[in-house]
Amino acid sequence: MKWTRLIVLATLITFSSIASEFDDTPKLAEQGVVSSQYNLGVMYYNGQGVPQDYKQAIKWFTKAAEQGGTEAQYALGMMYGKGQGVPQDYKQAVKWYRKAAEQGVATAQHGLGGMYANGHGVPQDYKQAVKFYRKAAEQGFVLSQYNLGLVYANGHGVIQSNKQSYIWNAIAAVNGHEGAAKNRDIFAKSLSPKALGEAQEEAAKIYDKINSTK
Repeated sequence: MKWTRLIVLATLITFSSIASEFDDTPKLAEQGVVSSQYNLGVMYYNGQGVPQDYKQAIKWFTKAAEQGGTEAQYALGMMYGKGQGVPQDYKQAVKWYRKAAEQGVATAQHGLGGMYANGHGVPQDYKQAVKFYRKAAEQGFVLSQYNLGLVYANGHGVIQSNKQSYIWNAIAAVNGHEGAAKNRDIFAKSLSPKALGEAQEEAAKIYDKINSTK
């Protein structure tokens, strides 16, 4: 059974400051305020209040990231991975994803998992991909939940398991992923009634555990 290749990147960069701070963002960014540097990067990335300019976005994300801003670190990882505002550089993408991933940022964990899965900037290593997908999935990140369903379906970095693929697809489906819902239904047909009941029970327990920690 063939499955879609693993999804690498999956979130939008969003503007986190409140509206009343919008006009003060450039001034505060120049003063070295990390959140404002990140927000100014987002403004340039999206063309929000300023002309869209990926190079300026990179500039401000870098300033915030070098001060430890995890959102900016993730944003740099994404932009280096896509070659937005800079030449595409997978090693730099891995560097910045890792910094944020090690501080528990789910989007960065997912991004780093994708780099390992596809051998971008690091040797291809499905076990490492699974490690980081799992970290993000256990924080409720739906695309990592879906990707865990894929790796279990294919036996990439894990022992192939229709049951585990059903579990993670079921969890991702509850969180709104349409592809996961289709895969869940396919794997439901491959399991015995007993195994399906066990998988449904385990999926419910994992889902409850994830949502209890949010």
